[in-house]
Amino acid sequence: MEVYTVTVATGTSEYSGTNNYIYVTLVGEAGESERTLLDNPGLDFCRGAVDQYKVSSFSPLGPLLLVRLEKQRYWVEDNWFCRYVSVEPPGGHEVLTFPCYRWFIGDGQLEIREGTAKTLKDESSPELLRHRRTELEDRQKTYRWISWASGIPRCIDAKTEADLPQDVRFDNEKRSDFEHSLHYALLELSLKKLVVQFGKSWNDLDDFKRIFWKLRSPIAEYCMDHWREDWFFGYQCLNGSNPRMICRCRKLPDNFPVTADMVQISMSSRTDLQQEVQAGNIYLLDYSIMDGVPSNTIKGLRQHIAAPLCLLYQHPDRGLVPIAIQLGQTPGLDTPIFLPSDPPLAWLLAKMWVRHSEFQVFQLLSHLLRTHLVVEVFCVATLRQLPAVHPIYKLLIPHLRYTLEINCRGRSQLISPDGIFKRVCPPEMMMMMVMMMVVMVVMMVMKMMKMMVVSTGGDGLLVLAQKEYQVLTYRSLQPPCDFRDRGVSQLPNYFYREHSLLLWEVLHSFVSGMVTLYYQSDGDVREDLELQTWIRDISQEGFTELPSFGLSSSLSSREDLSTLLTVVIFTCTVQHAATNNGQFDWCAWVPNTPCTMRQPPPTDKDAVTMEMIMATLPDVSQSCVQMAITWHLGRAQPDAVSPVSMILLGQYTDEHFSEGRALEMIDRFRVELKEIEDHILSQNQGLDLQYLFLLPSRIENSITI
Repeated sequence: MEVYTVTVATGTSEYSGTNNYIYVTLVGEAGESERTLLDNPGLDFCRGAVDQYKVSSFSPLGPLLLVRLEKQRYWVEDNWFCRYVSVEPPGGHEVLTFPCYRWFIGDGQLEIREGTAKTLKDESSPELLRHRRTELEDRQKTYRWISWASGIPRCIDAKTEADLPQDVRFDNEKRSDFEHSLHYALLELSLKKLVVQFGKSWNDLDDFKRIFWKLRSPIAEYCMDHWREDWFFGYQCLNGSNPRMICRCRKLPDNFPVTADMVQISMSSRTDLQQEVQAGNIYLLDYSIMDGVPSNTIKGLRQHIAAPLCLLYQHPDRGLVPIAIQLGQTPGLDTPIFLPSDPPLAWLLAKMWVRHSEFQVFQLLSHLLRTHLVVEVFCVATLRQLPAVHPIYKLLIPHLRYTLEINCRGRSQLISPDGIFKRVCPPEMMMMMVMMMVVMVVMMVMKMMKMMVVSTGGDGLLVLAQKEYQVLTYRSLQPPCDFRDRGVSQLPNYFYREHSLLLWEVLHSFVSGMVTLYYQSDGDVREDLELQTWIRDISQEGFTELPSFGLSSSLSSREDLSTLLTVVIFTCTVQHAATNNGQFDWCAWVPNTPCTMRQPPPTDKDAVTMEMIMATLPDVSQSCVQMAITWHLGRAQPDAVSPVSMILLGQYTDEHFSEGRALEMIDRFRVELKEIEDHILSQNQGLDLQYLFLLPSRIENSITI
C-alpha cells in the first residue's frame, strides 16, 4: 500500500469554503489511487483553510499527472473555491503543487495538473495531451465571441454578468465595497437634498463649493484654487486624466487660421509663432473626433458638444500655456478664435469648452475603449485558446482578473437598447436613479452612469467609440512609439511620459525574461500552435473591422511576443491607472472638467457673461452625480478590502508559476518596481502639485474598476 500526503487549500474570500463532500483521486502514469473522501474530524474546507489528508494506492502510481477533485452535495448546495492541491509522494520525494484557483459549482469533477508551465511541444504524455485538448474544448464552449455593436472590438458572449462563469466573477468583498462606498458618497455630499434639483443652475462659481466640502483630495483642492490659470490648463494636458492627447504642431492646421499677430502677446520676446513652430515649441489639442457626434437629451433638454482646436506654447518661463482656441472645426464668423488677450470671461469659457471635450474623450476613448474594451479582447482569447498550464496563460491571467464582469455589466445595464443610457431622467426620478447606482454596485456600471449626465450619453457614446476604433493602432498602445509619433519626447515636466517609460521598460524586461525562459528560440514561438491560434483569435476575431490596426495574425519571434505581452499588461495596469486614478482629482471641481454643457458654444466673444457661463455649466444635480461618481471611481480602496479585492502591480497572490527561475524573475520584477516607487516619491518631494498616479503601489494588477 502506497500512502500519499495530500494538502488542499481553500480560498480566502468570503463564501469560499464548503460543507459539501470533497473527493480526490491521484492519477499517475502507472494508474490511479483510491477515490478518497477528504474528511478529517473537525471542520474541513473552511474559508482560508489548508487541510492535510492521506490518500492510499494499492500500487505505485509512477510520476503523478493529474489530481481529480470531485464535489457532491451534502445537505444544501454549497460552492467551493480551491486554491491548490499539493501532493507528497511516499518515500520523501519532492512535494508537487497542482494550482487550481477555480470554483466548484454544483456536483461535478475537475482534473488539475502539476504547476510546471509547459508549451504544447513539451508534452509527451498522451493523458496530458488529452487533458490539454479537453480543457480548451470546454473553455471554447463557455467563452464565446459576440459583436455587441459594429465598429467596436468584439466581446464576451454574455447578456448579463449572471451569464459569466463564477471563475471570472467578482468576489463578495468587492461587491460589498461598491455598495458601501457609493452610499457613503451620497451621504457625505448631501446629494439626497441636491440631486433632485434637475435643471437648476448654480448662481455663481463659488456655489460649486457646496458639494466640495467633505470629499476632498490635495490635487482637487489645488485644482479649485488654480483652475483659471493658463499654466494649470497646460499642466493637465501633460499629467491630467488624458495625458496622451497633446501632439507637437509641425504645421498649423488649415482649418485653424491663427496668425502670428494674434498670439504674439503670448510669445516670449524676440520670437514669433513660425519660429516657435519650427523650434518644436508649439503643441496642439485637436478634438476633431467630436465633430458630428450626436449630443444627449435629458428630459427634453438638449446638451451640447464642441470639437475644439487648442494651440499651446511651451513658454521658457511660464511653461506650457494655451494661446489660441477655436471651438469648432470649421472657421468662420460664428466660430471665433479665442485668445488670452480677450475679455477674461470669454477666454475662461473657451477653456471650459476644451476641458468639457476632454472629459468626453478621456472617459469614452482613452479610458473605456483603449483600456477596458481593448483588454477584453485579450482576455477572451486567452481563456479560449491557452490552457492553464501554458506559460503565457500563467503570465497573463492575473492581469485579466474581473475585467469581463466589469465590461459585461456596463453593456447589459447601461448601454443596451433598454439600458439606462437611453432613458430620460425627469427630476422626480433623479434621486431614484442615483440610488439605483447603489443597487448596481458595480464600478463599471457607475463609471458608465456618468453618461446620463454627460453630453455624449445615448447614441453619441457609440458613435464616438466607433470613430476612435477606426483610427486605433497597435503602435499607439506602445508608449515609446506613441510619444515619438506625437512628437512630445522633449516636453519638460511630462511626468506621465517619464513614469510610463520607466514602467514600460521594467515590464518589458520582466516579460522578455519570462518569454526567454520558456521559448529557447524564435522558432519555438513560431511552432507553438496554441500560441499562434491565440494571436489569430485576437487579430481576426477580437479586433474585427479594423484593417489598419497593425497587429499581425501570427507571431514570428520572441521579441514580437514580448512586445505584445508587454502591451497587454501595460494597458491592464499602467495605462488604466493613468486614466482612472485621477478622475476625482481633476473632475471634482466641476468647472475645471464639466461633464456636460447645457448651452451651445459662444459665437461672440464680447457677449460672454457670468450668467451665460452658469447657464452653460452642469446644473446642480448633474454636478452632484459627477462629484460622487468621480470620487467613487478614483478613490483608493480601503485596507480592509485590498488584501482580497485589490491586488497591486507585481503582486501575484494566485501562484500559477512554480519553477524557481520564474519565481526569481517575479521577485526581481518587484524589486525594480520598488526602485521606481522610490524614484517617483523622491521626485515629488516638496512639490505643491504631485504626480503620484503611476506609483506602483497605486496601480492595480488588472482592470477591476
